[in-house]
Amino acid sequence: MNRQAKGKTPRRPPKKPSSNQKDPVGVYCRVRPLGVEDEECCIEVISSTTIQLHAPEGFKTNRNGEYKETQYSFKKVFGVSISQMELFEHVAKPLVDDLIHGKNGLLFTYGVTGSGKTFTMTGSPGQGGLLPRSLDMIFNSIGPYQAKRYVFKVDDKNGMEVQNEVDALLERQRRENNSSVSKPSSASSSKQKLDPEIADMIKSEEAYKTEGVDEDSSYSVFVSYIEIYNNYIYDLLEENQEDAIKPKWNGGGTPVRQNTEFIPPQSKILREDQNHNMYVAGCMEVEVKSAEEAFQVFWRGQKKRKVANTRLNRESSRSHSVLIVKLAQAPLDADGDNILQDKNQVSVSQLCLVDLAGSERTGRTGAEGTRIREAGNINQSLLNLRTCIEILRENQICGTNRMVPYRDSKVTHLFKNYFDGEGKVRMVVCVNPKADDYEETLLVMRFAEMTQEVEVARPVDRPICGFTPGRRHRNQAFKEELSRKLDERGGPIDGDGHSVINSMAHCLPPLPSSELTDPNDDITLPRLIEALRNRHRIRQMMVDDYNNAANRMKSMLQELDNNLISKENVIHEQNSKLVEKDKIIQNNKAEIERLEKRTKTQEHKIDILQKTTKIYEDDQRTLKYELETREQRLHREQSDKRRLEQRMQGMVTDTQYKWEKECDRRVNAMQLEMQNKLWVKDEKLKQLKAIVTESKTPGRPDPPPRQTQRQPRSQTPRLPQPQTQPQTQPQWPSREERLPAKRSASPSPIPTMTPVRPLHRRSRSAGGEKWVDHKPSSSLDLGTVLQPVIPNSIQVSTPSEKTLSKCDRYVLTHQEVASDGEIQTQLIKGEVMKTRGGGQAVQFTDIETLKQELTTVPRRKRKSSEGTPANGDNTDGAWTDVETRCSAAVEMRAGSNLGPGYEHHAITKRRKP
Repeated sequence: MNRQAKGKTPRRPPKKPSSNQKDPVGVYCRVRPLGVEDEECCIEVISSTTIQLHAPEGFKTNRNGEYKETQYSFKKVFGVSISQMELFEHVAKPLVDDLIHGKNGLLFTYGVTGSGKTFTMTGSPGQGGLLPRSLDMIFNSIGPYQAKRYVFKVDDKNGMEVQNEVDALLERQRRENNSSVSKPSSASSSKQKLDPEIADMIKSEEAYKTEGVDEDSSYSVFVSYIEIYNNYIYDLLEENQEDAIKPKWNGGGTPVRQNTEFIPPQSKILREDQNHNMYVAGCMEVEVKSAEEAFQVFWRGQKKRKVANTRLNRESSRSHSVLIVKLAQAPLDADGDNILQDKNQVSVSQLCLVDLAGSERTGRTGAEGTRIREAGNINQSLLNLRTCIEILRENQICGTNRMVPYRDSKVTHLFKNYFDGEGKVRMVVCVNPKADDYEETLLVMRFAEMTQEVEVARPVDRPICGFTPGRRHRNQAFKEELSRKLDERGGPIDGDGHSVINSMAHCLPPLPSSELTDPNDDITLPRLIEALRNRHRIRQMMVDDYNNAANRMKSMLQELDNNLISKENVIHEQNSKLVEKDKIIQNNKAEIERLEKRTKTQEHKIDILQKTTKIYEDDQRTLKYELETREQRLHREQSDKRRLEQRMQGMVTDTQYKWEKECDRRVNAMQLEMQNKLWVKDEKLKQLKAIVTESKTPGRPDPPPRQTQRQPRSQTPRLPQPQTQPQTQPQWPSREERLPAKRSASPSPIPTMTPVRPLHRRSRSAGGEKWVDHKPSSSLDLGTVLQPVIPNSIQVSTPSEKTLSKCDRYVLTHQEVASDGEIQTQLIKGEVMKTRGGGQAVQFTDIETLKQELTTVPRRKRKSSEGTPANGDNTDGAWTDVETRCSAAVEMRAGSNLGPGYEHHAITKRRKP
């Protein structure tokens, strides 16, 4: 054996060249019937290739609130009334034909949970799905040409070996004697042992058969079944699969973990064979000889598949299942009797039937714990499948060379060869038309529409064997002819020669007498043994002569037949070559004449084109010079425009900054001016208040009566409402509204003001009134005996809209310094009204004044007019005159702290003479 040089990596064999022709991925759509007849439907089948999605009621797809209807096209759309047989005829039958002719195929179902993927793939009794119908079609086509069991043997590197009849017989005996492996059952026994759940999946009238099967080859079918669960690969056909989960124990005989924690079963790994195809290493492949046996093996693994009960599906698949059907075929030898013992001539094709787990939302399924992790892994693997399809589509359409992330998921990594051109790819999109699945169905439709745009390279046909076709048929015909001739000559009719040998036994020497009369006879038995040995030797010589003669005759007949066929083929080939040569000569003569005429025409055209080219070159030079001139002019104009834009931008910025400064200055000036006016107005009102208060001191005559109306004591006059817009806090009363009337305990009448339009008043019939007792935090505790106590009130320091909405009446406790230097407390009362704008407003209705006087502090006397007696009589003087006091003004500076509540000294204005 020649070893490779140390330290060098062995060169990998080149990858199989793929065909330049490409086919798009075939995407089909199947609509599941609604579970309830009156349930809302969101899918409508428009034609045999188009469906339309309607947004369910209450679901808006556009921003403007309109409902959007979208249409999606497929290679074929199957409605709710389609049968399983029609679906198989359009989708899976072409893949089975390719499998038998040595090509690979991939078929997978895709959709939301509960859309009918498992039913489409597996089916039910009486309604077999794509999988059982594919197995039935395979064995209906290759049934007469199947090799004996264990003639084909799988190796550990995704390859196939061929054994001779003797090795296959020994393998069968060893397997039958091995107790760990069950005996292979025949087709009849497998029918009897079928699970009742899978019995009668396919009716006899619905069976299909492939045409054009190579009769000069022998076939064998191998089945393997795996699942991809949580991105791990598990073999569903392993015999020890049920015992794979066991607690882990240490050397001391105690469990390492708790009893509730187990070691998961061993996951299989993916590897690449010498032809760059991906396969599952260590996966069990079972050789089957009938469709019933193959489906029985599938159903045995189906029972071990991970399923769970969710809100959307009673038996929801929690893993992706993959059934791999391998078909091994090898040509017969030149005699057409035995399989050719050459591994390089063995062709292996496979068909992968994939049932993908459905995408789902955990919010709808109500998944918890393990179910959430399973759903996350399922959605992640499907998302990676979409990503791979998107990048493949982008590379093909845009001409990019982005790397496709096949290795991010076991599903895409296992089937990456199919997308690289190792076989056809078909996808059945299953949809549920109910309105609850609308959003998920919309995503499935978009993925299916994108998948149709991906093209897969067409696989290359396998090379044809160099042996003469029809070998099996001629071998059978030779055996039949040999039996017929032997029958004509009086020989046996079977082709094995055993009857001929039995007839020749009559020509053997007769046996001696074997009668024993004496137990001590030592002559009869040895003589009989010697005679039997002689007969056996003669018989063996005759058998050898017969076999040699038969072999010679058979070889002579085959040689004559081959020579005759070869000569006929040579003659036919030479005749066909002569006919082809004659056609080629005639075609060449006609082509020469046509080319001569065309040459003359082309020469004339060349002359014309040369003249035209010269004219065009002159025009090109002229236009090029003009274009350069215009480009230079355009560049100058653009540079001038940019400079002008920069200049204008600077001017706009400067002007904007100047106007902002000017506006700020004017606003500040206006604020100062308005603040000064407000302060002057407040001071005037305070002086007016002091005048009115002092004019009603005891002993002073009342001022002349004015034409005012007094209201009864039961009717409290209302002051005008300051604002009509919604307010969140009570309005502070103006100086006119806070004109106090001296009270000790009860309010006194206030002159009638201008009536206001009443607002929405709160109803008081339900119970007692509720007050908002507004006491600012700046109020001082005077410690007087007479304190206002308001029952059923809410005391706040700052009223809010929420507080006002709960109460009917409002009272404000206000303190200020009176004209004599004492602190007086005013209770400003009002009613809480609802405004038409939805807010709260306070309408002030009454003012109560509480004043504290100390006897130890001398009272400040008012300045009397000139000539007033000092006996204390209060007479109106020049200072106490209202007109005189109203003419007083307050002098203050802008920004000073003077305001309402401060005592100011008035200065009498000088009147003009």
